[in-house]
Amino acid sequence: MAQHHTDRQLKLFSLTSNPEIAEKIADAAGVPLGKMSSRQFSDGEIMINIEETVRGDDIYIIQSTSYPVNDNLWELLIMVDACKRASANSVNVVIPYFGYSRQDRIAASREPITAKLVANMLVKAGVDRVLTLDLHTVQVQGFFDTPVDNLFTIPLFAEYYSTLNLSGEDIVVVSPKNSGIKRARSLAEYLDAPIAIIDYAQDDASREEGYIIGEVAGKKAILIDDILNTGKTLAEAAKILERGGVTAIYAAASHGLFAGGAADILAAAPLKEIIVTDSVSTKERTPENVKYLSASKLIADAIIRIHERKPVSPLFAYTPSSKG
Repeated sequence: MAQHHTDRQLKLFSLTSNPEIAEKIADAAGVPLGKMSSRQFSDGEIMINIEETVRGDDIYIIQSTSYPVNDNLWELLIMVDACKRASANSVNVVIPYFGYSRQDRIAASREPITAKLVANMLVKAGVDRVLTLDLHTVQVQGFFDTPVDNLFTIPLFAEYYSTLNLSGEDIVVVSPKNSGIKRARSLAEYLDAPIAIIDYAQDDASREEGYIIGEVAGKKAILIDDILNTGKTLAEAAKILERGGVTAIYAAASHGLFAGGAADILAAAPLKEIIVTDSVSTKERTPENVKYLSASKLIADAIIRIHERKPVSPLFAYTPSSKG
């Protein structure tokens, strides 16, 4: 097994939410997945058994806390506990999609801050470090009393769009809501393109009375968001852009949940192509024009860097090969 210049052994374990990305991460890291079993009793209780020694090892547990969110979260917490009790040297959790990250503040009276609660539970269970991908809001890192590495998907998207020659002044990068301006600006900087924003009246929950801030007519538009859930925000944004005179509409989202009837909503929207990462393994039907970009190499590189005590920062300053 690859030792990667350290006397502490690196071990990867995959739980049940996203075994596909776990296998790709293991391949990219050159480390086989560890042996373990996870099963549910008839009353829903989760039972985990680690089927190899982990004493003194550095453990990385791969689990997206996507649907079913609470089962996947509990499975992760139970696995952390099992590793701690088996005398692992460190227990690191790799969460490609961090469920509950949207509940990061009190937006209305008497609401919980569930992202903080989840952070508390993970720390209390004994997590030494968190590695995640595109948190909904970066300040969730501050909810943890342990190190958090939040990797960004924008460079992956930028490299992909550069290969399609989607860059420069005839492109406009569009945030489908005003809270996503920073994300849109980040992609636009990579592609040397201007940005636009779709804004809504404060009380417009239906996402239909939107208007465009910025110049879009005659350009190709790239809509960028972090979580693609029901697809309604993206679909409405695409219709508004179409009315605004764009020539083609592409969309990118870090996490493709495709909940409920998202496939039908997105299929009816004027979207040429939607790209998402493989952070979530969904059983839901996805639209035919969805393309997956794997984040596994990025995550594997981060795991190896952390294990070898090398800085993870070069992964944030990554520039697409087309820009040198």
